[in-house]
Amino acid sequence: MDIKYIDNDIVLKNVKCLDLDLTLDCGQAFRWKKEEDNSWSGVVNGVFLNIKKDGDTFILKNTTKQDFESIWCHYFDFDKDYVEICNRLKQDKLLSPTVDRYYGIRILNQDSWEALCTFVISQQNNIKRIKGIVDRLCQAYGEKVREGWYSFPTAERLSTLTVEDFEKLGTGYRAKYLEQLSKGVARGEIDLQKIKGLPLNEARQELLKIFGVGIKVANCALLFGFEFYDAFPVDVWMKRVMEYYPNGLPKCFEGIEGIAQQYLFHWARNNL
Repeated sequence: MDIKYIDNDIVLKNVKCLDLDLTLDCGQAFRWKKEEDNSWSGVVNGVFLNIKKDGDTFILKNTTKQDFESIWCHYFDFDKDYVEICNRLKQDKLLSPTVDRYYGIRILNQDSWEALCTFVISQQNNIKRIKGIVDRLCQAYGEKVREGWYSFPTAERLSTLTVEDFEKLGTGYRAKYLEQLSKGVARGEIDLQKIKGLPLNEARQELLKIFGVGIKVANCALLFGFEFYDAFPVDVWMKRVMEYYPNGLPKCFEGIEGIAQQYLFHWARNNL
């Protein structure tokens, strides 16, 4: 990857295996918006970004070297060799054509707190409604970053809310989960950084102790917000996929089961 700093933009050349549409709109993150020029806009860690792809070149608009190095490089996982990862996944006969068809899906390294909150909201929900709830949450309780864009509210800010406050945002029965979750994190009773440093099984067990967090939400949060690439979320689609693997997942998935899951999910949605 070649990096050039041009005025207030950062231009990345020779970026392999990153499709913005597939990555930013696949249900792992809920705060990205596609613009009319096919670029994408979003806020991460309180910082706004507009990013556009042109071949294997990516343009990050109005950002700084410091923000690229401290936020965007890690968020988009630019340092990880996804070409090698995809080649490994293609050793599996079922997944090989799917990797080719949907080439460029990455796992975003999201903030643990935001990921856990949004996946609690995602329970029994569709992507459009999830995005709407999260957007209202940010507008009501986040900090304004620029016109129309807000940071994700902190646990401390949300810990001051009541169940009724969360219900007004359209969270439904999830309101009581969010109320207790935000208070637990704000008080330090739930230590997300500590969980991030545990082995996968221990981290999962810690998340499962949280009121309203079941196995699917725990695995999604671990994969998308705690950098456990071996976490493997299972929903109704993945249960159908697992029928094709009666002896378990193949060895070539080892350590990157979560990335394989994203490709398997796309295969399931289009073939089952």
